Amino acid sequence: MRITDLLKKSGIALGVKVADKSEAIDKLVSLHEKCGNLKDVKAYKEGILNREELGTTAVGMEVAIPHAKSEAVKAPALTAITVPDGVDYDSPDGKPCKLLFMIAATTDGDVHLEVLARLMQLLMHEDFTAKLKAAKTPEEFISIIDAREKEKFPDEPKAEVPAKKGYRVLAITACPTGIAHTYMAAESLQKAGDSLNIPIKVETNGSGGAKNVLTEEEIANCDGIIIAADITINLARFDGKPVLQCAVSDGIHKPEELINKIVNKEVPVYHHKGGSADAPRKRGGAYGHLMNGVSHMLPFVVAGGIFIAIAFLIDIACGVNAQEVGSAFGTVTPAAAWFKTLGGVAFNLMVPILSGFIAMSIADRPGLLVGLVGGFLATSGATFMDPAAAETVPSGFLGGLLAGFVGGYLMLGIEKMCDKMPKALEGIKPVLIYPLLGLGGILVVMCAVNPFMGMINSGMSNGLNAIASNPAMMVPLCALLAGMMSIDMGGPFNKAAYAFATLNLANADDQAYIIMAAVMIGGMVPPIAVALSNTFFKNRWTDEERKNAPVNYIMGLSFISEGAIPYAAGHPLQVIPSCIVGSAVAGALSALFGCKLMAPHGGIFVFATMQGTWYFYLLALAIGAVVSMFMLALLKRPIKK
Repeated sequence: MRITDLLKKSGIALGVKVADKSEAIDKLVSLHEKCGNLKDVKAYKEGILNREELGTTAVGMEVAIPHAKSEAVKAPALTAITVPDGVDYDSPDGKPCKLLFMIAATTDGDVHLEVLARLMQLLMHEDFTAKLKAAKTPEEFISIIDAREKEKFPDEPKAEVPAKKGYRVLAITACPTGIAHTYMAAESLQKAGDSLNIPIKVETNGSGGAKNVLTEEEIANCDGIIIAADITINLARFDGKPVLQCAVSDGIHKPEELINKIVNKEVPVYHHKGGSADAPRKRGGAYGHLMNGVSHMLPFVVAGGIFIAIAFLIDIACGVNAQEVGSAFGTVTPAAAWFKTLGGVAFNLMVPILSGFIAMSIADRPGLLVGLVGGFLATSGATFMDPAAAETVPSGFLGGLLAGFVGGYLMLGIEKMCDKMPKALEGIKPVLIYPLLGLGGILVVMCAVNPFMGMINSGMSNGLNAIASNPAMMVPLCALLAGMMSIDMGGPFNKAAYAFATLNLANADDQAYIIMAAVMIGGMVPPIAVALSNTFFKNRWTDEERKNAPVNYIMGLSFISEGAIPYAAGHPLQVIPSCIVGSAVAGALSALFGCKLMAPHGGIFVFATMQGTWYFYLLALAIGAVVSMFMLALLKRPIKK
C-alpha cells in the first residue's frame, strides 16, 4: 500500500505553530477527525498517548511518527504537519521535530507497521525530508511523496480501494414546496451514481413526506451523505459522518461533482452537539429562510381559502340575502358555518406557521416555538397593556415576517450565550432554558411592536374620515382605500380600510356603498393578479409557484386577499407595490363607474346586491388585475434556468 493512498490534502497542515508535544498530538488527531478517519476521537487519542508512554515515537533527523492501532479507526490513514520552529518531542538525537506524521491503523492487520517501515525508508534521505519541510501547499507535499515512492518502489501498483458493501453514498433532496426540484435532484444523483458505478441511495423529503428513508445501518456503513436541500434538514442522525450540504439545484446540475467529493473524502465530518448553533445551515440566506416559511404556509392558505369560498357558495345556493345578513354572510346556514369556521381555523394558523418555520430554518428546532408564538402575537395584536388583544390591531403577515426572522436570530443568540454553561446543564438546554428565554424574548419584542400598529391604525382612520368629509375627494379616497387593502393583506393598513368601509355602511347612503365596493375590489385584485402573472408570465415564477397559483383565481373572486400572501411574502418588493397600484386603479374605476355594494364580504357571490351595472364592476376588477400583472412583469425578472 502506497503512502499516498492513505494521505489526503485535508489531512495535511503546513507551517503549524505548536507549543509542545501534547499540542502537536492534538493537531494531528484533529486532522484525522476532520478527514473522517475516526469512529471515536477520544479512544484513538488514548491509543496514541499509551504508545508514547512506551517510548517516544520521534525517530531523529527532526522527524516524529506517532501511531496507534485502534478499534476507533475506520480505515488506515495518515495525517501530517510541518512545524518550521520545531517542537520538543523527546527525540533521541535531542533535536526538535519539524516534520510529523501520525498513523491511524485498524486492528485487522499490520498496516501501521507496513506504512511505518515505508516511511522510514523514504525519510532516511535528507533531501526528501527537506523538500517536505519546504512544501508550500498540501498538493506539493503529496506530489513530493508520490514522486519519491514511484522512484523507490517503481513496480508496485497503486492500491485499489476495497469495495464497500451496501451504499457508498447517501443523499437527501428537498425543496421549499417538495414537488419538482426534490425529485429532479434525486433522479440526477441516482443517474450519476449509476454512471460512476458508485452505489447511492437518495431519500426525498417531498410534500407527501419522506420517502426511501435512510436506515441507521446504511448511514453507519456509507462514505458520506449529500444534503441537496433548500430547507433545513435535521442532521442529528449523521453525527460523526462526512456531510456535504448544498442547494437542491446543485443536486440537479452537479451530481458527479458532489458524489466524487464524498468518495474522495474531501468533505468535513459533521458533529452534532445536541443544539442547533453548530449545525450546518441550508444555503440561500434570508431568502431560503423565507421560502421555508412560505412553503409550509401554502397548504393552510389554499385549503382555508377554498373552504371559505365553499361557505359563501352554500349560503348563496340556500337563498341567503347577503345585503340583509351583512358580515354574517357565509355562516348563516349550518353547512356554510361549518366550512367557514374550519377555513377560518386554517387561516388563523397561516401567519404563525409562516413565522414559525422561518425561525426554525434559522435556528433549527429551538426556533420553532419562538416563531410560532411570535406569529400568533402578530395576528392577535397583543401588547404590554392589552395582552388579550381586546382593543388592539394585529400587525398581520408583515408582523409575522418580522417575528420569524427576529425569533430565529434571537434564538441563535441565546444558544451562543448558553454555550459556556456547565456541561451538566446540556440536557436541559433544549427543553427548559432555550424555550423559556426564547419565549420571554419574543414576547417583549412583539408586545413592543404591536402598539405602533394601533397608533398607525388610529392615525389612518382619522385621516380617512377627514378626506371623506369632502365629496369631491370620493374617487381619490376610493383609490386610496383600495390600495390600502393590498399593502399588508390583514395587517393594520388593510384593517383600517376595511373597518372604515364597513362602519360607513351604517349610514346606508350612496357614498357608503361606493366606498364598500372600492374596498372589496381592492382586496380582490392581489390574488387574481398573482394568478394572471403565473399564467401569462410563467418565466417569472418557479414550477412550484405556478402549480399553486390557479387557486388564487377562486380566492380572488371570493374576496380572500390572503391567497396572495405566500407570493407577497416570498417577493415583497415586487408583489406588494404591483398589487397596491392595481388595486388603487380598480378602486378608482369602481368609483368612477358608480358601482355601489351593500354587502361587506363575499366577492363575486354578492354581486347580485349591487346597485348599478355589475359588469362595469367586473371591468374595473379586470383592468386593475391586468395593471398589477404587467407591473409585476416589469419588477420581477425572469428566472434564470
